[in-house]
Amino acid sequence: MNRQSILIIEDDEHINKIIYDVLRRENFLCTQAYSGSEGKMNVIGHVYDLILLDLMLPGLSGETFIRELRTELNCDTPVIVLSAKEKLDNKLTLFRLGADDYVTKPFEVEELLARMNVQLKRKAKVESISLYRHKQLTLNSDTLSVTINHAQLKVTRKEYKIIELLIKNPTRVFTKQDLYHLAWDELFLGEDKTITVHISNIRHKIRAHTEEAYIETVWGIGFRLSP
Repeated sequence: MNRQSILIIEDDEHINKIIYDVLRRENFLCTQAYSGSEGKMNVIGHVYDLILLDLMLPGLSGETFIRELRTELNCDTPVIVLSAKEKLDNKLTLFRLGADDYVTKPFEVEELLARMNVQLKRKAKVESISLYRHKQLTLNSDTLSVTINHAQLKVTRKEYKIIELLIKNPTRVFTKQDLYHLAWDELFLGEDKTITVHISNIRHKIRAHTEEAYIETVWGIGFRLSP
């Protein structure tokens, strides 16, 4: 079972370390950030299952971080805010910005873990229906969209279908005949460069966002997702 990845954005080193140590003992993969700007850079380069966010941060405030996370980065990762601000108006503002939950400081780690569990279960339920992931590549079968590192790829209908076939069958090697038949719903007649051109176009669009390989050529056979 894959370990769930948590981003901790908290400028107080003591609190950050306490949360980090607790979550590591609970078998989470944890990344620590100490400013809103650092947290944003982490989100740009990695997909997390959950973000724990302080509000009073240097550089980029927690409120600005949430706003940019939901708009500029188009990222729907659940966010639990950790703050000493207790006023209802503050909480309502954060929920409107896109926060998913709110834990008031000081808090018990048991409460934090319980609230995290709720958000992670909710996220897993949604993803089991519509989201497929491989490394930083995500395909949403509800919106028929493909993103990598939260950036949406502008793919054609045939390119989307090829990616869908590969990501839903991560260990299968597809021949050109397989892809042509399944993506075009037509019979493959001999040598045709159509599939090769579409694979090349997909790779080019992915390389605009990362140097990591996502589609592997199995020489003499076909194509599959890169491990």
